[in-house]
Amino acid sequence: MRYEQINNSLFIENRKRFTAKMQPNSIAILTSNDVKHNNADDVMGFAQNNDLFYLSGIDQEETILVLYPDAYKKENRAILFIKETSELIKIWDGEKLTQEKATEISGISRVIWNKDFENVLQAMAFEADAFYLGHNEHYKRATSNQQTQQDRMIQWCKEKYPLHTYYRAAKITRDLRPVKSTIEHELTQKAADISVQSFSRILKACKPGKNEYELEAELTYNLVKSGASHHAFQPIVASGKNACALHYNTNDSVCKDGEMILLDFGVCYANYNSDTTRCFPVNGKFSERQAAVYTSVLHCLKEGSKLLKAGILPADYEKNMASLVEAELIKLNLLNADEVANQDPEKPLYKQYFMHGTAHYLGLDVHDVGLYSRPFEAGMILTCEPGIYIAEEGIGCRLEDDYLITENGNINLTAKMPIEIKDIEALMNTKKN
Repeated sequence: MRYEQINNSLFIENRKRFTAKMQPNSIAILTSNDVKHNNADDVMGFAQNNDLFYLSGIDQEETILVLYPDAYKKENRAILFIKETSELIKIWDGEKLTQEKATEISGISRVIWNKDFENVLQAMAFEADAFYLGHNEHYKRATSNQQTQQDRMIQWCKEKYPLHTYYRAAKITRDLRPVKSTIEHELTQKAADISVQSFSRILKACKPGKNEYELEAELTYNLVKSGASHHAFQPIVASGKNACALHYNTNDSVCKDGEMILLDFGVCYANYNSDTTRCFPVNGKFSERQAAVYTSVLHCLKEGSKLLKAGILPADYEKNMASLVEAELIKLNLLNADEVANQDPEKPLYKQYFMHGTAHYLGLDVHDVGLYSRPFEAGMILTCEPGIYIAEEGIGCRLEDDYLITENGNINLTAKMPIEIKDIEALMNTKKN
């Protein structure tokens, strides 16, 4: 693995918290993700199922975790099934986890080759009354158009054990995962620190005539060099009018003199993610209008992030953030104060220039699992990302930092990433070695 091995106390504690919420005499089965193929025999790479990782720390394909806290036999209370390795696999694909290493990573003493899964489960299934099975229940982007290993497990279990009761493992993990432990805070901070380094490279490399993808390459270089797993998501390097497309990521335009670049990127380290956005002028000097828009967005970030504190409802936070942006749009002469005062509350005028929400959970997923009907709590990590997009002027500006909520406010995990206009301009105009 590229990252330092995580203390298995994290996964032991996560399993304790998970099993404490299970119904009596039930079995939980969590599976790994598939390795996705593209064409012929090539693959797109592997990303672990985050619920499985959360409960085991295992970052390898063809893995199954079985938890049965009420099992009569102690050795059946937690079992890890992994891909059986061999000398042939070692020759072709390199080292895979041994049973001993899997125990060391996960803290689970009983590790079995996955070929024995059906027989081992059979011995426990009729002792149990119910199953907890995993499924992707992301609030925005569920895998509705593809079959996953989780889907196949659900189908197999219901065919094999049709009279058992079934529960959703995701209902438990969406409750647990938003509140992070100290170890998780440290891993997210590591991802954030790599992001800070990456942004400094971008500022020093940027100049008129550069392609957006050349700046993307600077991100990728520092990410790999720093031991991160991969980009947290496809980075957005959007110059000029491209910044007004919220999810633009083709990154194939030329960065022109006089334009501003919107850079939205994240780092995945040990499966934990950062998510930050910065804007900066291609030529190293903000124009008067760019500076005005930027200053407005920065004001919203500074004031809005103060609302990220324990006890605040997400809906109230978003309402207050929208009011901040609305006021700045009036200052920028993009909205008329009288028209705003008389607007249809169901169709607010600010939506023309500010279309998205400004806070989401951050963790094992960039848009991490969790209910937005739940008040913010200490231990949660959320983004704050206000923006203003003026398509007719070719200016799109969004600024985003990552915040850890504590009992006494919040901590900006990406505070070291330059954000003041004077600091950005100074870095961009420093003589390059």
